Amino acid sequence: MVDLQRLEARLRGAIAGEVRFDKGARAAYAADASNYRQVPVGVVLPRSVEDIVAAIAAAREHGVPILARGGGTSQCGQGVNAALVLDCSKYLHRVLHVDPAARLALVEPGTVCDTLRDAAERHALTFAPDPATHSRCTLGGMIGNNSCGPHSVMAGKTVENIERLEVLTYDGARFWVSCNEDISRLEGKKREIYEKLNRLAHKYGDLIRSRFPKIKRRVSGYNLDQLLPENGFHVARALVGSEGTCALTLQAEARLVRSPQHRVLVVRGFPDIFAAGDAVPEILAARPIACEGLDEAIIGGLKSRGLRLADIALLPPGKAWMMVEFGSDSRQEALAQAKSISGTLIDDPVLMARIWSIRETGASATALNLGGEGPDPVVGWEDAAVDPLRIGDYLREFTALVGRFGYHTSIYGHFGDGCIHARIDFQLRTREGVAQWRQFLESAAHLVVKYGGSLSGEHGDGQAKAEFLPVMYGPELMQAFREFKAIWDPENRMNPGKLIDPYRADENLRLGPDYKPVALPTRFAFQTDVGSGFVRATEHCIGMGKCRAEKGGTMCPSYRGTREERYSTRGRARLLAEMLRGEVITEGWASEDVKEALETCLGCKGCRSDCPTHTDMAAYKAEFMSHYYETHRRPRQAITMGRIGELAPLAAKLPWFFNAINSSVKGLMGIARERSMPKFHTTFRSQFKPNGGRAPVVLFDDTFNNHFRPQTARAAQRVLEDGGCAVRLPREHVCCGRPYYDWGMLDRAKGALERTLEVLAPDLEAGAPIVVLEPGCLSVFRDELRQLFPNDARAQRLARQVRSFAEMAKRLYLPKIGSRVLLHGHCHQKALWGMGADLDVLRKAGCEVASPDTGCCGMSGSFGYRPEFYETSKRIAGLALLPALEADPGRAVVANGFSCREQIEDLGARRTLHLAEVLAEGLDQ
Repeated sequence: MVDLQRLEARLRGAIAGEVRFDKGARAAYAADASNYRQVPVGVVLPRSVEDIVAAIAAAREHGVPILARGGGTSQCGQGVNAALVLDCSKYLHRVLHVDPAARLALVEPGTVCDTLRDAAERHALTFAPDPATHSRCTLGGMIGNNSCGPHSVMAGKTVENIERLEVLTYDGARFWVSCNEDISRLEGKKREIYEKLNRLAHKYGDLIRSRFPKIKRRVSGYNLDQLLPENGFHVARALVGSEGTCALTLQAEARLVRSPQHRVLVVRGFPDIFAAGDAVPEILAARPIACEGLDEAIIGGLKSRGLRLADIALLPPGKAWMMVEFGSDSRQEALAQAKSISGTLIDDPVLMARIWSIRETGASATALNLGGEGPDPVVGWEDAAVDPLRIGDYLREFTALVGRFGYHTSIYGHFGDGCIHARIDFQLRTREGVAQWRQFLESAAHLVVKYGGSLSGEHGDGQAKAEFLPVMYGPELMQAFREFKAIWDPENRMNPGKLIDPYRADENLRLGPDYKPVALPTRFAFQTDVGSGFVRATEHCIGMGKCRAEKGGTMCPSYRGTREERYSTRGRARLLAEMLRGEVITEGWASEDVKEALETCLGCKGCRSDCPTHTDMAAYKAEFMSHYYETHRRPRQAITMGRIGELAPLAAKLPWFFNAINSSVKGLMGIARERSMPKFHTTFRSQFKPNGGRAPVVLFDDTFNNHFRPQTARAAQRVLEDGGCAVRLPREHVCCGRPYYDWGMLDRAKGALERTLEVLAPDLEAGAPIVVLEPGCLSVFRDELRQLFPNDARAQRLARQVRSFAEMAKRLYLPKIGSRVLLHGHCHQKALWGMGADLDVLRKAGCEVASPDTGCCGMSGSFGYRPEFYETSKRIAGLALLPALEADPGRAVVANGFSCREQIEDLGARRTLHLAEVLAEGLDQ
């Protein structure tokens, strides 16, 4: 039995990086993107290569297995194990050097694929493998997995794009491996390993040549073919795809290829997916750089969920589609290549990105069944590969096999390389369902082998497929694999139970027959179109890790600001799931580990839209906190900021007094001393005078625009009245209760909404539009209101009658302004109803609008005011928002969110305007 306390102490004394043996860390790393779950013994986040060496030495002293984990997006279970996890993505993520002349790059193992590709693109080069997770998968993980992606058609899998590796074995040997090395000149452990590998290659060479499938996407098994003399005895490439079962990668030298500077896309429709497969030989003859297929199940699933409808409208008619990309350094040449095949030609980069996004996110977005009825499609048989010239015939037999077992599937994949992805509705939660699944796996493996294919064409073997490798390779080559691993890892301590001598495919299932989560009572209804309840809510996360993307969109600002797995949407979802299991996290709603992870959530709702499965961490946080604080005392900020809607009316009686003392009592209020305090003003409501008009409109005087920025509300009134509206206020001031949610004060939030419904009852009955200036308040009415009052007709009516200021202004005559503006969107607005109306209004008013991707501002209500989160808030603002402001100093900054405006004015030193103020200034002109 391993003494984990001694191991933890040994690690803390040996490395400069972080050592995590707490429940929260172990829970966060217990699952990847596969069907599997194994709780690690601990987690190490090394700051240097020396830390990795020291960590392995400590593990070796205690006999503890090692799992090197990349982005955690593995789909076959190779990213989880009952081992010491090494995660290099927090600190070891640099591109160390790019040599454009030699077309080589040196990277650390935690380097994200897109980071390398961006660095290479500065020299018109690229790293060709680009899996759908390219925004967050790491080079270490890609090397372990032998990752591919759409553009492997252009330049191969990861194995063809690695030249050298610096590796570390479990016994502590550290050396570089490459190809065509003179073994006689080597020394020590490296020479010993090379001599054994050379003997292995000679012993099994003829069998490797005859039995290894001759296809581009053979990913299953070890790459023993790379040890053959005709392949240069390439030891580095032999280790690619070994899934961390042999050695750790410390550094990698990657091959770069020319990146076509002009790309065009041809989208072609087919009557069915079989016809699409039959067309692959013709399409490949045109020499595309990517050739992707998908069927109507993916598109139909998106349509039924109301997702990406505008993007889907770009597709030509059909029930299956091929997306074929051509590239060249000349636009004319790329167009000429594209025109050699039939289909819809797209050369607008924006439209191309939208089409590709369907392919990249479609399967994840449809991963949960509508209504929550029946088993969800899962990655239980995901990425087999055959000769691309035989795809059509293979698909006919494969879909017939799926039908015989009574399953349903969607089909998509890298048709140009013969790799087929399938999401099948296996029933893995019952023992009978698992038994049937095992029968299917056996049959599917034999079918692939019949076509000379590979069980895996991209995602590796891990635990999901490794059990069936003998069907593909036979007993002798399986023995060769076993000997290959033993050469590197004779003690079987490197990711044991994966790829070779594996766990069964039906062991360690995350949502298998033994999955019995506790259904706890909740305040929110958690009603969604894929099933209701908190247990189902925690199942939304399927582990694909888009929340770990370092740029683009909003999700997940706390991860981007910290690079912490447990502070990602996925990490938090894993902690909540473990809480409901009650095995690792046993304290339920009182868990300090869950509370700590959720407290860093900004509640931005970015995951509500950016996550393909719409994980709603802001709601999960509010729910958890509501129960946690039933047995714990809330901090003082819960009063000073969480109850601002109650306190502001009191401060309004003596605004000058509270403004005078605010700065001196920031410490008592729990506000960071670096923060500027918003000023109280004479309220808008106290100054409001209706000025007539035709169409009645209710202007909701929210707490922030009523007490802190009344000039915004005055501007809104003026614009609305100029457009012919008869503006009135609710019969008394009410607050939507938005600040309550950060602190889990859901009973107070519900009470505030109940009062709001009562006050607005006459306006709701009259059908008057209710214009809301603050996006955070509008999001309450469109989101939380429905979850707290799921069966209340008044709540449904209010949700329908509220309008953003832009949605109302679109209907009015607008002044011509002609200003140059930079528009920053509130996270809740981007997540729930988007920025389209604001852009339309500004353009209609003659503005020249820049709307860069500014992500999350980092303030997010009270988050940025808290001393413990101030630096994180600054880092988040510095990722996208502040650079965008600095790059365009001459534009007026338009931001509707109160907290966004405070952050921009505080950290960016720029005056901000609400959209209403921009239009009101136009009236003056």
